[in-house]
Amino acid sequence: MNKIGVADYGMDVWFGGNYNLEQRLRNLKAIGIDGIEWLQASNDNEAMNKAIIFHKMGMDFCSCNAGANFEQAVRNACAFGKEYVWLPVPPSRALPMEDYIRRSNDAVAAAAEYGIKVALHNHLGCRIQNPDELDEFMEKVPGAWLLLDIGHLWAAGGDLVKVVENYHDRFAAVHFKDVFYKDKSISIEESWGQRLRFCELEAGNADMDVKGFCEALKKVNYKKWLLIEHDTHLRDPYLDLAHSANVLRKYLGD
Repeated sequence: MNKIGVADYGMDVWFGGNYNLEQRLRNLKAIGIDGIEWLQASNDNEAMNKAIIFHKMGMDFCSCNAGANFEQAVRNACAFGKEYVWLPVPPSRALPMEDYIRRSNDAVAAAAEYGIKVALHNHLGCRIQNPDELDEFMEKVPGAWLLLDIGHLWAAGGDLVKVVENYHDRFAAVHFKDVFYKDKSISIEESWGQRLRFCELEAGNADMDVKGFCEALKKVNYKKWLLIEHDTHLRDPYLDLAHSANVLRKYLGD
């Protein structure tokens, strides 16, 4: 089965931060998680020391992050044999699409010098939010990969099966979450955070077909990371994460 990891932004929101990497990895391993999305390090020495922690615990990471230092993130990914880093271009919706695409192509070319791919992360409130914007980006930045977030795309009107059919060969990884509408009278453009929140799989009320999406992944033999990300926790995050991991095992297990 694919590795199941956690994009732990929501955990940081709940706990206030990640105060001890080894503690977090130990707690996640106890619920059957294989690793987290990022090794976060601002320099080579920090990256090495953190990689040692992952290795000695039998845990893994699928990408690297170095804050605002894109080249450091790329160097770290290259050193540890990872495939991709996140696109570094600021994602403000105020940035003209032409500028966003130009800057993205430059980042893709820079990372390619190290043999590393750059992945777009679709996100509400960001430059690439809805399906039309995603299609334009993928066409005009042909070297980019996609770090697909199914919750954000579904909430923006996207077709999850269609995006698998169109771009599965350019997937870097997939973020899994479900959508819970709080007030559908509020538009995404007005305030997506007041319109909805994200939650554990199959706990939403937006009719997101998690099973159908997983079946589409199986059809294309998707074998990369499955990253659970619950931006908002209303209880102990480990309970939510364990639930979502069990959903993924149910639908994507061998």
